[in-house]
Amino acid sequence: MEQSQILEIFRKSNALLEGHFRLTSGRHSNRYVQCAQVLQYPQYTEVLAAHLAEKVRSAVGVPDVVIGPAMGGILVAFEVGRALGVRSLFAERENGAMTLRRSFAIQPGEKVLVCEDVVTTGGSVREVIEVVKQAGGVLQGVVSLVDRSNGTVDFGVPFWAAMTMEVVSWEPEVCPLCAEGTPAIKPGSRT
Repeated sequence: MEQSQILEIFRKSNALLEGHFRLTSGRHSNRYVQCAQVLQYPQYTEVLAAHLAEKVRSAVGVPDVVIGPAMGGILVAFEVGRALGVRSLFAERENGAMTLRRSFAIQPGEKVLVCEDVVTTGGSVREVIEVVKQAGGVLQGVVSLVDRSNGTVDFGVPFWAAMTMEVVSWEPEVCPLCAEGTPAIKPGSRT
């Protein structure tokens, strides 16, 4: 898939927004990516996941299992797992820590691919990587629909994204959009 095709999917689904946004970090930005808008369309999710699966298959082969963090990574992991023909798990928080629940298990030595919707700092992915390591899994790589770090995040393994972008952000006190008097909105899932 060409980047222009991926960008068109994000625009068609209203997942790529332009305006004035307050990010979870508290910083302000003129662009916002909300992958849930893409993931509500199974036809887009299937195409993007197949694209990511092919990148993984070509580079490192097929893993034994894929896993994503709840919430954002669940659908991505499911569709990437389906495209690769392997089982799909998700990790979720229990008492503040990412863990495997619901009788999910990674067997020692299993090759594992971590899947996420958006990577900015990689915090949730790193937590899932730790779950994989604690279970004795062999981390094969990480995939994400969007790499908002513009390629700067490093997980110590191959990382593939359907779309890589730089999202410029500012501290509120130096935000040029605030200086213009444009109100900031918070469209994300975390308040």
